[in-house]
Amino acid sequence: MKIYLGSDHAGFALKEYVKQILHEEMTYDIEDKGALSFDAVDDYPDHIMPVALAVAKDRAMGEENFGFIFGKTGQGEAMVANRVKGVRCAVYYGGSQEIVTLSRTHNDANMLSLGGQFLSDEAARDIVKIFLETIFSCEERHVRRIGKF
Repeated sequence: MKIYLGSDHAGFALKEYVKQILHEEMTYDIEDKGALSFDAVDDYPDHIMPVALAVAKDRAMGEENFGFIFGKTGQGEAMVANRVKGVRCAVYYGGSQEIVTLSRTHNDANMLSLGGQFLSDEAARDIVKIFLETIFSCEERHVRRIGKF
């Protein structure tokens, strides 16, 4: 499984931390779509759209790979990602972890947008692990609903 990462300046530090965790502790194949260095005036769509396009392309080829994107709140980043056909990006910036579990089990989310201003490194680590370990339920009602997207 491949994990794609993308971030603007506001989520850069958290992306770098999660990248390290994914590589060292979880041993996933990672592709960082940027930003590759901190740039205080970058624009998040420039780094988020390549992640969404990669996830969608892989899905169209029958591969189930995931994307994690990072910003200040994660909201704008998710809006960009969800414009790409085949992407289902959920947002998490704290609160109940069940949000992420349900995003995977009910909505087959293939991307997760994280709000760097609101999450500690440890919280992000935990939620990324939950996202990756939770599988889609494949229940007929959820498959039917996703088909209506």
